[in-house]
Amino acid sequence: MLFETIARGWDNFVDRLGGPMSFRFLMQPAMAIFFAVRAGLNDARQNNPTFLGCALSNPSSWRARMRLSWKDVGAVFIIAVILDAIYQVVVHPGIFALELLITATVLALVPYMIVRDLTSRVARWTGVGKPADRSPPAEKKSQI
Repeated sequence: MLFETIARGWDNFVDRLGGPMSFRFLMQPAMAIFFAVRAGLNDARQNNPTFLGCALSNPSSWRARMRLSWKDVGAVFIIAVILDAIYQVVVHPGIFALELLITATVLALVPYMIVRDLTSRVARWTGVGKPADRSPPAEKKSQI
């Protein structure tokens, strides 16, 4: 029974790529990426640990960070759930909750977590999180 559900879910997911409302397959990840870049830059500026690194090293703090991140990605996730529910009502005879949650997770949460982590790492590598050194060079101090 579970295998049949997973197989049907996969077939339905692949069929959504070319079916009605397929534009959301671009828009929902794009919105999640927008919020992820913004949050990743914030992480770098505040010297917070990376998002996925935090999940691997300290799962209890990851849960707290995920709750804080929900304000960024929550709206995108809820819109993904609503749009997939509309799609399912139009195309199928009902709503399949497991497919709905998996589709919304793939379109909103997965891109958000990956891009937030990568943005934070790249921002740190380029020096976004480092404080600027505004002190005069040592040579200028001796001349004054």
